Amino acid sequence: MEPISAFLTLLFVMDPLGNVPVFLSILKDYDARTRQRIIARELLFALAVLLFFLYLGSYFLALLALKQESIRIAGGIVLFVIALRMVFPPSHGAIYVPKGQEPYFVPLAVPMIAGPSSLALIMLMVHDSPDRLGVWSAVVVAAWLITSITLISSTLLYRLLGRKGTTAVERLMGMLLIMIAVQMFFEGLAGFLRNVAAT
Repeated sequence: MEPISAFLTLLFVMDPLGNVPVFLSILKDYDARTRQRIIARELLFALAVLLFFLYLGSYFLALLALKQESIRIAGGIVLFVIALRMVFPPSHGAIYVPKGQEPYFVPLAVPMIAGPSSLALIMLMVHDSPDRLGVWSAVVVAAWLITSITLISSTLLYRLLGRKGTTAVERLMGMLLIMIAVQMFFEGLAGFLRNVAAT
């Protein structure tokens, strides 16, 4: 996977525009200053989780003795499911925060920003090219920065785009992510079939 492709895929998976209405809905009872503080804190938590999996995720894969083809196929399936939810969002919200409690780590940092698909993609990047850890670090930080700017500007963006505009952009990103997921799945399947043919 090339850095630009990895950056765009990770950004689509983190889905900052799709998270704007979710963040605003969860934080609607807080004043603007408190809302910004919570968003900034959750973004830092998410970055810590992303970097943790970037640097240590390969050790988990090694312990499980997973092959590259398995990771690609599984990653493609996970991305496909996430993309389908972006194109065809569920009619009811899946995020619940107890009333009167400030969200802390869950659900904003994990899984809304650093979700299973983001973490799987990061581990796949490192597994494909472990010698490019510096490049992957830059990719993760860049995608996180774009996500941070988007979410910190969430109120302004939502006023500009509105619910329909936000939904349209999210569905477009979902369609692009579906194509990336299908390609990832078939690359993994092709590698698996080559291995079978070689044995």
